[in-house]
Amino acid sequence: MKSALVCGAGGFIGSHLVKRLKREGFWVRGVDLKCPEYAPTAADDFLIGDLRDQQIVRQVIDRRFDEVYQLAADMGGAGYIFTGENDASIMHNSAIINLNVLDACHKRNIKRVFYSSSACMYPAHNQEDPDNPNCVEDSAYPANPDSEYGWEKLFSERLYLAYNRNYGMECRVARFHNIFGPEGTWQGGKEKAPAALSRKIAQCEPGQSIEVWGDGKQTRSFLYIDECIEGVLRLTRSDFEGPVNIGSDEMISINDLARMIIEISRRNIGIDNISGPTGVRGRNSDNRLINERLGWAPRQPLRAGLESTYAWISAQVQGAK
Repeated sequence: MKSALVCGAGGFIGSHLVKRLKREGFWVRGVDLKCPEYAPTAADDFLIGDLRDQQIVRQVIDRRFDEVYQLAADMGGAGYIFTGENDASIMHNSAIINLNVLDACHKRNIKRVFYSSSACMYPAHNQEDPDNPNCVEDSAYPANPDSEYGWEKLFSERLYLAYNRNYGMECRVARFHNIFGPEGTWQGGKEKAPAALSRKIAQCEPGQSIEVWGDGKQTRSFLYIDECIEGVLRLTRSDFEGPVNIGSDEMISINDLARMIIEISRRNIGIDNISGPTGVRGRNSDNRLINERLGWAPRQPLRAGLESTYAWISAQVQGAK
């Protein structure tokens, strides 16, 4: 039986990844600061531990694994990343986790390690036009991320690829573009736009308006969780190290995203644009490289993923009353 380790298995993407690996017949160990919030973990072995602690990392990586997925990070939505109030923690915590996990994998002679980077590492100056952002993989340099979160991701990308060159490892690096879906964080300040808007709409009284940060013309693309997991596994098991985008190329403005969810909800809700952190003006996954190298790109339309996500979040809101 093949074995896999998922770091960050208590989080949204990690918990879904564990389920997929179990369906494929893997023995799976998960590790995180917490268990999954909305469903029991599917992992065979789940450890509560802080990967910033080298001793904990040695306990977690106490054997060889066929595949290691490093998703653990200090992260969140625009309200967490772009205020500047969490910069030191974001950079310190995530960098220490990556240094510890990668070094432990090297010492256990574990070759195949997946690392989840982020589209936040792309230069801010290439994302000023909301209608024509440039997120081609080779546009990463000269580097100019719009946040310290993005700078840490860029550093860690280089770290994993340096271990490939110097130690013969087979790390794979993907740049995620706004992953969403059921069982994701939907309140508390770290939720992403689809979840935050779904929560606001589900909580809003008919005839009232929800607040949307900025003018709402900023653009993004959003990838449904099942498609994300498929892309991760294809990249991890390929001979292509990356970095490569894993995201949807269906770009949409934040106001139009809100309108789409309102339409799905079948509720009479308005939009009130207010001042707030927004990040870059435009960002969209460029999928030409993943299509060329892996023969794959996501296919599910945004609306289909939003329908299941809104239904799940609406049920959470009703259950919390």
